[in-house]
Amino acid sequence: MADIYPKQYLMTAGPTPLPPAVSQVMAEPILYHRAPAFVEIYERVLERLPKVFRTENDVLCFASTGSGGLESAVANLTRPGEPALVASCGKFGERWAELCGAFGADLEHVSFEWGEKVDPERVDAALAAMERKPKVVFTTQSETSTGVLNDIAALAEVARGHEALLCVDAVSGLGAAELKQDEWGVDVVVSGSQKSLMCPPGIGFASVSQRALDLAAAGAGGRYYFDWNKTASGQRKSPPDSPFTTAVTLFRALDVALAQIFEEGIDEVFERHAILARGARAGIAGLGLERFGPDDPDANVVTAALLPEGIDGAAVPKTMRDRYGVTAAGGQGHLKGRIVRIAHCGYYGAFDIVIALTALEMALRDCGHDVEPGAGVAAAQRVFSEAGSPAPVG
Repeated sequence: MADIYPKQYLMTAGPTPLPPAVSQVMAEPILYHRAPAFVEIYERVLERLPKVFRTENDVLCFASTGSGGLESAVANLTRPGEPALVASCGKFGERWAELCGAFGADLEHVSFEWGEKVDPERVDAALAAMERKPKVVFTTQSETSTGVLNDIAALAEVARGHEALLCVDAVSGLGAAELKQDEWGVDVVVSGSQKSLMCPPGIGFASVSQRALDLAAAGAGGRYYFDWNKTASGQRKSPPDSPFTTAVTLFRALDVALAQIFEEGIDEVFERHAILARGARAGIAGLGLERFGPDDPDANVVTAALLPEGIDGAAVPKTMRDRYGVTAAGGQGHLKGRIVRIAHCGYYGAFDIVIALTALEMALRDCGHDVEPGAGVAAAQRVFSEAGSPAPVG
């Protein structure tokens, strides 16, 4: 099966593949970040981003990955010794707890089993039991390590009931799974450029309510580059400005990617992700594998499958990559060797899912698991045939 020049397919939940036009614009001559030619791009991007976040808020932009956006939230909203609550159900939710610890917050960590959803009732009970009430609750929308999608609308209601802000990690979920920030009353939504926004890593976002900006302003110190009010002040100017050097090449990429998203249509983007997820789930079932986590029709970012016992589970994603040129993610932490994760967030279409399922099937056979040839692909094809084989614009 070896090929001298094997074609590679990226099926991870970040970084994700780039549309050709996004790649091409980054090869153009670089612009000065204070020049009118770039400021026009910067202003256009800042005007479009809130539509993706479903908000009227400022979407603050930093030259960082999504983790930088998370750090900006903890740096602005927590204080050493003051209480904060984190509700997690996987590796990336635990990052909130690690950040709160790094910034010296008095942490209440409500931890759920990997593969479970965050239970709003348990979070509500934990908040009610705290003697010192936190001003902020941190949680994750789409837990990429497990494929679980949390009920952010319900968690926002819980936080409001305890007069706390809700801060959500939507690094993988933004643009793939619905999150109506203003309608649901979510104070802060953090994300990054390298997933459903179809750009390389390097821009972190924080969509921040005025209530959150006020809380940040009430506590000086503890941050400099990630100071929300400093960044908001610059972005609100006419024309907008940045207090630091902007990631100009990545902003040009984001400008093109957002144009493609709006050409496709926001609702159509969500529908495409939903169809791709249904196809992936059907393919997993067709291979005779069980899904990892709850059976959630809205979990449209990544599909996680339990690997069969009796084989070397860690060898499955390695075989997919090394022998068949398809890079999918295995399990993290204690799930290593137990699951494989196929992403469908960003620049993906139906044939990408078919290719990933084909590679998974062949890798399973190579690793000693008996699979009916074509069973998973056929199941996915039926879904896509009924839906009209969705493909992204570009």
